[in-house]
Amino acid sequence: MPCLTADAQSAPIPIIDTHIHLFDTARPQGVPWPKKDNAVLYQPALPARYRKLAAPLGIVGAIEVEASPWLEDNQWVLDVMEKDTIMVGTVGDLEPGKPEFRKHLERFHRNPMFLGIRHGNLWGRDISAELSKPEFVSDLKALADAGLSLDTANQNPGLISAALRTKDLVPNLRIVIDHLPQMQPPADAAARTAYIGDLRELAKRPHVYVKISEVLRRVDGRVPEDLSFYKPRLDELFDIFGEDRVLFGSDWPNSDNWAPYPKVLSVVREYFMGKGRAAAEKYFWKNSVAAYRWVRRADNQPKRG
Repeated sequence: MPCLTADAQSAPIPIIDTHIHLFDTARPQGVPWPKKDNAVLYQPALPARYRKLAAPLGIVGAIEVEASPWLEDNQWVLDVMEKDTIMVGTVGDLEPGKPEFRKHLERFHRNPMFLGIRHGNLWGRDISAELSKPEFVSDLKALADAGLSLDTANQNPGLISAALRTKDLVPNLRIVIDHLPQMQPPADAAARTAYIGDLRELAKRPHVYVKISEVLRRVDGRVPEDLSFYKPRLDELFDIFGEDRVLFGSDWPNSDNWAPYPKVLSVVREYFMGKGRAAAEKYFWKNSVAAYRWVRRADNQPKRG
């Protein structure tokens, strides 16, 4: 195996941000999220604003994750992304189990930047209840056969258990578990044991990925900014899933509720650089290729070879 030169070892690691949201609060029809009473978030979040913030930090590409249950917002996002090469894909919003799912899947899948869909505890949906419906599982199989992924949203122990059931029902489906560090593990000992058991079982399944995102959290009215506060939970997840299953995601602009983007990035950069360059490269971009198969659109984006 060839050794890296000193220059290669010290070169900046390109970053693919696998979780940002795009929306335009100035549209005539408005947006379903964020709400107008959120003064931090309620302003246009578009690629040009993101690029200005992220590019100086070493981010070379980003994947948008749905922030709307409106069908045509899938197309709106694709159209907006087309204008800026920092955007390499989108995780859209379609509802498996609905009669029109296959038609909509075929429509949006024609665009190579449509990488998958998100489902979970959002927009009044519950994947746990849906898994008992044959048409829902059949549509997830169609999603997997199309080479697309499934993100799960707003974690709780029930959704972790549902992700495991989903993986066993649709073994070839790539599953991405969003924002797991933000979830508070169960306080009850038996419930925590079951939760950790489900995570360990998920880690045994191929093509299951975890976003080490939404790491910062508010505690007693403040947001700690030192890695030492978050390290025990990060260690737990890293020990379970390992360096080949973890992804970077900023959750911008939702992350502004906790801290500015540079601070969000600095905490996880410190943690993963402490694991060595090879592990950091996997976290910051290499694993995103396996999880999402995103589209390379600019010369500064790493080759997916």
